[in-house]
Amino acid sequence: MNSGKPVAVVTGVGPGTGAAIARRFSQGGYAVAMLARTRERLAMLEREFANAKGYPCDVTDETQIDSALEAIRRDLGVPKVLIHNAVGGAFGNFMEIEPDVLNRNFQVNTMALLYLARRLAPDMIKAGEGAIVASGNTSALRGKASFAGFAPTKAAQRILAESIARELGPKGVHVAYVLIDAVIDLEWTRKRFRDAPDEFFIKPASIADEIWHVVHQERSAWSFNVEVRPFRETW
Repeated sequence: MNSGKPVAVVTGVGPGTGAAIARRFSQGGYAVAMLARTRERLAMLEREFANAKGYPCDVTDETQIDSALEAIRRDLGVPKVLIHNAVGGAFGNFMEIEPDVLNRNFQVNTMALLYLARRLAPDMIKAGEGAIVASGNTSALRGKASFAGFAPTKAAQRILAESIARELGPKGVHVAYVLIDAVIDLEWTRKRFRDAPDEFFIKPASIADEIWHVVHQERSAWSFNVEVRPFRETW
């Protein structure tokens, strides 16, 4: 399948934002490596998107990451873009959450970014170009009471991404944090916010378009903190 196309690795490829990102980069001429834990979902998306291939992988497991990246390099080529969209979350205040839930979310949101960036950045530095984007949300900036099992991990993710950006930017590699300040338009969120109007939600395809834009910014005007929200969002 190695066609000489630029390669984008997308983690957390589920039915919403992850799939939209994979679709956008596939349409944009990339060979897309889709990472997720569910093999059946990946197989379905492989049939839907051109130039996309699924790699079952738990991104908290370094051994699985190494195996997936070895297969990606063999099948598609050396990755030029990483979009870390995998997310671990939980609701509950600090007295309610189990400590291992917080740790698990930290592994998905923060440690996986570290694992992946450490493995993919050297080739990007060598090439003098590349991009690493983490998809975040408002919890990266504030810790609400019921987000004690989630917000600390997203804040750490954002700070890690900033640290990576400061290291890699002068070497030609663009690192950015795209913060989603909205409820994403998904089947389960529509059920939860049953009475909300359409403009309450942010569309996965619109998130994907903005990530595409950030990845392809001219290097004289790179962004790091990028916030997206619906026009009706009160913030």
